[in-house]
Amino acid sequence: MPIRNRQAGRKKLVRPIETRYALSGEARIAYQVVGQGSLDLVFVPGFISNLDLHWEDEGYTRLLRRLSAFSRLILFDKRGTGLSDRVDVHHLPSLETRMDDVRAVMDATGSGRAALLGASEGAPMAMLFAATYPERTRALALYGGYAHFHKWVMSPERLGAFIETTETSWGTGVTLPSFAPGRLDDPHFTRWWARFERLSASPTAAAALARMNAGIDVRDILGAINAPTLLIHRRNDVRVDPEASRFLAKNIPNARLVEIAGRDHPIWTGDVDRVADLIEEFLTGQPAVADTERVLAALLVTRIYDTAKLGDRMWHERSQRFQESWRLLVGRHGGRATGTHGELMISRFDGPARAIRCAAALREAAQQIGVASAQGVHVGEIEARGPPVGLTARVTMQLANHAGRGEILASRLVADLAVGSGLHFVDAGRVSLGELDEPLPVMHATSEQHLEPACRSKSKPAEPAVLTARESEVVNLIADGKSNAAIAGELRLSEHTVKRHVANILLKLDLPSRAAAAAFSARHAGPDGP
Repeated sequence: MPIRNRQAGRKKLVRPIETRYALSGEARIAYQVVGQGSLDLVFVPGFISNLDLHWEDEGYTRLLRRLSAFSRLILFDKRGTGLSDRVDVHHLPSLETRMDDVRAVMDATGSGRAALLGASEGAPMAMLFAATYPERTRALALYGGYAHFHKWVMSPERLGAFIETTETSWGTGVTLPSFAPGRLDDPHFTRWWARFERLSASPTAAAALARMNAGIDVRDILGAINAPTLLIHRRNDVRVDPEASRFLAKNIPNARLVEIAGRDHPIWTGDVDRVADLIEEFLTGQPAVADTERVLAALLVTRIYDTAKLGDRMWHERSQRFQESWRLLVGRHGGRATGTHGELMISRFDGPARAIRCAAALREAAQQIGVASAQGVHVGEIEARGPPVGLTARVTMQLANHAGRGEILASRLVADLAVGSGLHFVDAGRVSLGELDEPLPVMHATSEQHLEPACRSKSKPAEPAVLTARESEVVNLIADGKSNAAIAGELRLSEHTVKRHVANILLKLDLPSRAAAAAFSARHAGPDGP
């Protein structure tokens, strides 16, 4: 397929236009077809699926866009899930019957020979199809697959507990920790996953699917697979033991295994582009063309929270004030406010130094308004158009969630790229993030170096005793993230008097800002508070 068509496909594809049904025995199997590539690619999904809901998740959409850019992509919901017919829970179909749904969908779409992409539970179905219909199988791409359920996915005991959980809590997102624990701190994704459960299967249907999958054992047919086979598995896959794909690599003739970073199991989470690149090169024989619609950018994710336990009305007012300041300050620092994600505010910049300076300004603004901030900064590739999504955005959001009150937590890459900018960073160790193989080295962004006094007095550092009782009260309230107006209200003083106290505190302690005064208070807090 010419590159120009491939790129055009990426721009034009938004979602499939039509869902149709193929007849497989007495069951109706829902399918969709997207893309106009020179080869047919049948995507055999995992545990649950829903053809319509897939297009609402950015990771799933990204994967399908990539695959349909070089193929005619054939999607379907397996019997028992999504838009397809349910199964008789008292007479569960065999894997052979379910596998034949692939043939029925291929017949309905006029596909005589296709490559098969089997993900998770879809992998054994794809393998059985390849062994049964070698003349109709062009190639196999197997992601997170296995040949025997109880050996590499769940023991009978764990399966029993999983089924009990589905029967009592299905539809709430209860299975997310078993599939994508790295996305638990993403409120948008957790809400989507709960809908994914509800719209893909009922509790009874989900339990039936789990029981059907428990019977999977295709170890005896592996030697009969003659199609070229690519195996992809995440090294720390939380759902399917990576040894499962290593076993397949040893027993499928001429199979090639590629292990990639990550622990989240679904094929549409984590580094989706890496998965798509491998599949595209395997099926077309050509390396994936670099996506010119992706750019390198610095992302800043900001969150605020109520440290003073304000009432709903006051919190709403202060939150609105901060969002106004956020948009204003992001623009002043040469960035772009790209939107919100739950309680998180996301902005992008051309360089990390601008992002860090903006974060420092936002921290000061939050203190002035009377709320606390925590921020994360990271650098990586994002889509040139639209709000930042994908791995870079998720890593930055997780950094913001790991940051403490008043902290700016940046990846070490940010610090490396900001060398010579005058910014100062302090090593903060490593943070374990679900979608990365290794803990991410992180840094705390502190004051800019030129703000520090050129020559420090060698006299003894200031102690809390130099402050009056009233000044100590004021500095403690500053540390709580309160504004001058809030302090005035709590201490029953005029705002002018509070400003005078703040000025005296900074003068006595030789501190450059309110933020430094807050840090001073925290350093000298005793076990029962300041």
